[in-house]
Formats: sequence, C-alpha cells, structure tokens
Amino acid sequence: MSRKTTAIATALSALVCGSPLLSGCAHFNKQIALTSGQEKYTSGDYQGAIADYDKVIEIDPKHATAYASRCAANMNLGNQQAAIADCDKAIEINPQSALAYTNRCAVNFNSKNYKAAIADCDKAIEIEPKNALAYANRGNAKAQLGDKKDACTDHKKSASLGHQGAAQWLKREHASWCRNMP
Repeated sequence: MSRKTTAIATALSALVCGSPLLSGCAHFNKQIALTSGQEKYTSGDYQGAIADYDKVIEIDPKHATAYASRCAANMNLGNQQAAIADCDKAIEINPQSALAYTNRCAVNFNSKNYKAAIADCDKAIEIEPKNALAYANRGNAKAQLGDKKDACTDHKKSASLGHQGAAQWLKREHASWCRNMP
C-alpha cells in the first residue's frame, strides 16, 4: 500500500468508523498502521515506523509482530536496550515468533553478544527452518567467534535459501576458502 493509499484509507476509516476503537474498525486501523510502519521502515524512516508500531500496540497491546518490528526500527536507530525490550516482549506474547528471535539475534550481534545471537538464531531456525536471514546472522556470529567452518555452512545455507547478502559474500574472492569447503 503506497503512502497515498494509506492516507486515503485512514481518512475513510475515520469517516466510516468515527473512532478507531469502534468494533470492527480497530482491526482495520491496526492493519493500516502496521502496513504504514512497514513501508516507513523499508524506506529508512525508522522514527516514523516506530510511531506507527506504537499505534498498533496502543490498539492491540498483544501484537507480537508490532513489537518485533519496532525492535528492528529501534536497533537501526542505535536504541539497543529498547530493541531488546521490544523483542523480549514479542517473545513473551508469542514464543513462536521467528521474527522476534531473528531481530533479537541482530541486536545481540550488533552489541557483540555473539553467543546470545547464535542462541536466538538457533531458536528462529527451529521455528522457521527456511529463515535465510537467521542463517546469515548466525553465520556472522559464528565467524566472529572464530568458528569458520560452521559460519561457512550457515552462509551457504542462507544463500541457498535466497539471501542475497550471503550469496554475494560467497562470490567475493576473500570467500574462496568457504566456496571450496565441502
């Protein structure tokens, strides 16, 4: 949904529903805010994304995806503690949220907490075995801990699942050791 479409849908919602908390309208407004937040996140407007995720959480305090998504936006703004708190809340609400574990893995990696990052990626992969980003992140964390063989295995798996960053890394000359590894 484009920003213009989101704005029109929001205006129509206000006209039809009056209050966003009226029965039936809350879900509609929650979806608009979530979609808008995802669009803002993708365009790099992390503050705007956080504001939209806040709206989703205000409407539905148990929306695990909104917390997990806000975690990523906070991480990109350097708010590591807020990011961890958001992912922890998402996992508390939905212990099967691969997104929350994958995002918390990234926050832990950025904080140089590599063992915790690996544990979070392990859980994300357990929940969603084809999670290419979790394999890539886990590979990066393993490499930081000096476990090149397992890091290579994870990067190859990530690339085979369609992760472009892992595929590009494997093509670089300095990764020839990994490409040639069985």
